[in-house]
Amino acid sequence: MTLTQDKQSLLWAGLIAGAWLLSLWGCLFWLDLTTLPLPVLLLLIAGRTFWHTGLFIVSHDAAHGTLYAPNLRWNHRLGAVVIAVYALLPYREFVRCHRLHHAMPGRVGDPDYHDGHNSHPLMWYWRFMRGYLNQHQSLQVFVWFTVIFHLLRFGLGVNPLNLLCFWVLPIWLSSIQLFFFGTYLPHREPKSGYTNCHHALSSPFPLWLSLLTCYHFGYHWEHHEYPDVPWFRLPRVACHQR
Repeated sequence: MTLTQDKQSLLWAGLIAGAWLLSLWGCLFWLDLTTLPLPVLLLLIAGRTFWHTGLFIVSHDAAHGTLYAPNLRWNHRLGAVVIAVYALLPYREFVRCHRLHHAMPGRVGDPDYHDGHNSHPLMWYWRFMRGYLNQHQSLQVFVWFTVIFHLLRFGLGVNPLNLLCFWVLPIWLSSIQLFFFGTYLPHREPKSGYTNCHHALSSPFPLWLSLLTCYHFGYHWEHHEYPDVPWFRLPRVACHQR
């Protein structure tokens, strides 16, 4: 039996959320960092970062109405929950900014783009991070993160080092992953200038690396050209375009 795109979207979202939750639970409550070899620790952090990035991808599909297209109310409700779990971000503001990104990609005014003058990756990343939260919202997020951190630490007895390695650090690494592979590489201006209206490039990664780097959002021109296509179908779109 072939699943519809809507059912596939929900299935993938469930798998990502389930893997995120199970890996978090195991890493927080069952791992002793003092006995963990460094290569295993790094591998676990990389895995946690990958699943954490997946949460953003799910909420991103919701912003495009492709997480559960038959019922947009539930589509956006699920998106709001997932983006809150990802980094306590306000969903409506995320959707508003992301629509601006699609309206003027790679231009001044695009919240994902640099300031039009300084395209250095570090400065661009700083602007990227500030583009979706004002100072008041940033303060709210910081306060809630602090509250949750201490509730887990003192209320449930979670080792603070486990929290830092498997919850806090993956959030930060995920933001770098999303910026580098989902914004910087696709929207950096080539020396010859942009060649399409989306000001977007697609990364020439093999399928497995495309998945690991940013859930196929290296196929970035394809995403801007067909924004109603969910992440797991972007390779098929790219294949048809070649």
